[in-house]
Amino acid sequence: MNEPQVKSGFVTIIGRPNVGKSTIMNKMIGQKIAITSNKPQTTRNRIQTVYTDERGQIIFLDTPGIHKAKNKLGTYMVDVAENTMKNVDVILWLVEPTTFIGAGERHIVERLKHVKKPIFLVINKVDTVQRDDIFKVIDTYKNQCDFAEIIPVSAIKGNNIDTLIELIYKYLPYGPQYYDEDTVTDQPVKQIVAELIREKALKCLDDEIPHGIAVSIERMHYREDGTIVDIDATIICERDSHKGIIIGKGGAMLKKIGSAARYEIERLVDMKVNLKLWVKVKKEWRDSDFLLKNFGYDKKDEY
Repeated sequence: MNEPQVKSGFVTIIGRPNVGKSTIMNKMIGQKIAITSNKPQTTRNRIQTVYTDERGQIIFLDTPGIHKAKNKLGTYMVDVAENTMKNVDVILWLVEPTTFIGAGERHIVERLKHVKKPIFLVINKVDTVQRDDIFKVIDTYKNQCDFAEIIPVSAIKGNNIDTLIELIYKYLPYGPQYYDEDTVTDQPVKQIVAELIREKALKCLDDEIPHGIAVSIERMHYREDGTIVDIDATIICERDSHKGIIIGKGGAMLKKIGSAARYEIERLVDMKVNLKLWVKVKKEWRDSDFLLKNFGYDKKDEY
């Protein structure tokens, strides 16, 4: 008896920083894997998540925003995003609902001209504009690339997400499932925990600090009775003045970050979390190959 034929393949989500790449991926998967923030450079690594249903399996690759790099971390992030495009079955290019095509979008158009994969133009945040405005955006973008599909969505509200998934399956090849049906990500729990702490720091701190922080998990210990996990984590920043701001008066800011992160981590691991946070200064870590690798930004991990 023949096995039922299913489709499976890889889909990358690209776009400028802050267009909603992580939000749309989380919405499609149905749970939070990638961290979100209104600050640029939130996603630094290629985050792989898995969507499985009776039609098959879609492996989503959420990439860092494509931007003009200012340091080795920036270069690493752009390389990850651009290299991922070469090895997938479908590319989702996320844009905002505006008729202005800026330098960031033009840079992406130039990269897409060399890609021989189906490209979807996904116009996100359509809940923020009038219906007629969406047609103007489509008109503005439609000749920039040879798009396989153009889909307006609202990642935050979930509008048109089911249609997007249906269209992705249309372009995927038939093939075996790469992961078990209950797998939602290939990210180690420790890495997701570090990213959740960084997300809360991004949301609590001033604009000038977050780009210069990383999070290192020093210890993650599950107690024998299975009710509590002890986590020791360090927030790394680039300046002594930043350390003071991250800790806050009487440790108030660090406590605020820890409390917000603990709530998310408890939802992730489904048990109580005893989280201890420290802050260390590592000057110019974003330009240090050794420290970048140490904090999980490793060239060999590129897809």
